Amino acid sequence: MSKPFFTVYCLIIYAFLLTPIAVVVIASFNAGAFLTFPPQGLSFRWYVVFFNNEVFMRAIRTSLWIAAVTMVISGIIGTTAAIFYVQYSGRLKEAVRIAMLAPLLLPEVLTAIALLFFVYSIGIGTQTMFGMIIGHVLITLPFVFINVSASMESYDPSWSMAAQSLGAGRFTRFRRIMLPLIKPGVIGGCLFAFIISFDIFTISFMLKNVGTSTLPIQLFDYLRTNFTPEAAAVSTCSIVLTLIVVVISEKMLGLRLHRF
Repeated sequence: MSKPFFTVYCLIIYAFLLTPIAVVVIASFNAGAFLTFPPQGLSFRWYVVFFNNEVFMRAIRTSLWIAAVTMVISGIIGTTAAIFYVQYSGRLKEAVRIAMLAPLLLPEVLTAIALLFFVYSIGIGTQTMFGMIIGHVLITLPFVFINVSASMESYDPSWSMAAQSLGAGRFTRFRRIMLPLIKPGVIGGCLFAFIISFDIFTISFMLKNVGTSTLPIQLFDYLRTNFTPEAAAVSTCSIVLTLIVVVISEKMLGLRLHRF
């Protein structure tokens, strides 16, 4: 494949992926009263309305809190599972891999329905956010597992054995040797978990408790009765927030992967 042809091909793919995002961002500056494209003049009017809308602000705080909790839980479980998968699973390696990736194989709506039956069967119901967090962890766990497993494949167990021969305990070996080396996979997996949890709709919609709404749910409820550029402003802020998480993680953590 020639370089010019490959360049044009990549540009077409990028345009196909980014055009819908660009349309939403441009539409958020619409000065008109309805969500239209191209916009009827440019204005920050709907951003002011959005930032003064306490319902949306509360939904953003809820989404951020759930995403942070999900990231921590998925990071711990996914990292532990990846270490077991690479070093200790033996003949069960394929079974462990399939079990960890199973949530990616099923439609999200089926997983949500199954979890809904589960939380009611154990007496939790949807009175708390416990069921929603379980669902978010279940969906994001494979991404942590995949990233950490990829980092673990290049890890030589003899390094831990050498540290053990020098008197290092199990936790010291993990903290001082293994974790710094697999840190890129852990960071990448946790980052994926946070972003995916922040944007999950179906799981959140099925398992949310009364009076609690994440940002995707609140935006869905809003669009059922309103069709103003405020929805585009909300979507744009969600896009910007995701980009900020990616950039901060890359700048603050990605450049220091060689240190711990």
